[in-house]
Amino acid sequence: MTRRICSALCFALSVTTLGLAAPARAAEPVMAGALRIETPWMRATPGGAKVAGGYVRVTNTGTQADRLTGAAIATAGRGAIHSMTMAGSVMKMAPVPEGLPIGPGQTIELKPGGLHLMFEDLKTAPKVGEPVSGTLSFERAGTVPVTFAVAPIGATSPNAAGPAAPAPHHHH
Repeated sequence: MTRRICSALCFALSVTTLGLAAPARAAEPVMAGALRIETPWMRATPGGAKVAGGYVRVTNTGTQADRLTGAAIATAGRGAIHSMTMAGSVMKMAPVPEGLPIGPGQTIELKPGGLHLMFEDLKTAPKVGEPVSGTLSFERAGTVPVTFAVAPIGATSPNAAGPAAPAPHHHH
């Protein structure tokens, strides 16, 4: 084989392989009353992991406040809202049992490194490209079905690749 043909084949194989682990695709926003729910996503986890983080952006387009009170996916024993803070190089997470208020005109964004959803007691690991059905619970809007796109392990956004730096230690 010539070098050019070999290079072309290697490129084609790498594109095909990369296509199998494509980043998560954002779904259309979901409206629940006056709430606009955008980009529910989570990270893939290694096999045997018992927790997974979930992320979402919610905008209150109405005139009355609401509150995000929880989340669930079928493959987890429970879901909760968590905060994340750093103390030096140690990551500390804590439940936010009172939920997150969303005032009129306000947007909350749950994302890596801050407020997030924590799905615990996983029965199966979320896999890249395999959407996960779930729900978000709100004080006023009630329980809203959503689909979490699954991004690679360590992704910092739903369309990002994996991590660029090692993760800090977790302490719950």
